[in-house]
Amino acid sequence: MWIRQSSNIISKVISPAVQLWLRSQLDHVDTLEIKIQGSDSQILGGYIPEILIKTKGVIYQGLHLNQADVTGKNIRINIGQMIKGKPLQLLEPVQILGEVKLTENDLQASLTSVLLGDAFQELLIALLAYQGVSNPRQILDHYEINWQEVNLSQLSFVLQGLVSKNEVSTQILIEGQLELMSSQSLRLILLNIEGLSELIDNSLDKLELDLGPDVVIESLSLGNNKLFCRAQFLILP
Repeated sequence: MWIRQSSNIISKVISPAVQLWLRSQLDHVDTLEIKIQGSDSQILGGYIPEILIKTKGVIYQGLHLNQADVTGKNIRINIGQMIKGKPLQLLEPVQILGEVKLTENDLQASLTSVLLGDAFQELLIALLAYQGVSNPRQILDHYEINWQEVNLSQLSFVLQGLVSKNEVSTQILIEGQLELMSSQSLRLILLNIEGLSELIDNSLDKLELDLGPDVVIESLSLGNNKLFCRAQFLILP
């Protein structure tokens, strides 16, 4: 493990507590390296100026990540309780900068995860709403969708699955390209979509996807069977 050793508090209290807390948040991790910046006086005041975390082979709520590097700054923790053996707790929201690399195999292994399933569901809702379909969320509640395969190529993706309604099943396919429009929005250039009767016009051009106020994407790239994303996000206590 990679740890700055200038502080006994860091090496004896903080580092093991951070490791334990991180592992409790993850389903699995192959490699976990931590570097903690700060003096004894800062740590004793419950303040960590900076933590750098490097991981490989991560599974988080069913989402597989080939590699994830995370930096957190200005972190307030319950140091008094930790010294008495209590688990680490965040006392304030923490702004995190993360770099994530996913391979095509990672995405394939993650297709049954709730996180990815929810993201694909929101994509379908956005597509239906873009075409003026009323109550898209309620419409999708009548379908059962099992995503089966994802393929990445230079700048584009193909997502395939099986959609079922009233015991009748058909293939669903979404093919498109992703572009970063701004730090909080993506542009989907839809090349082809099949499988939902409500999507009667499969010649959609471009659709803007709002990521919300809690995520700031600095860079996004897709190609060579890999996806890379560098983003800022907020972790709540």
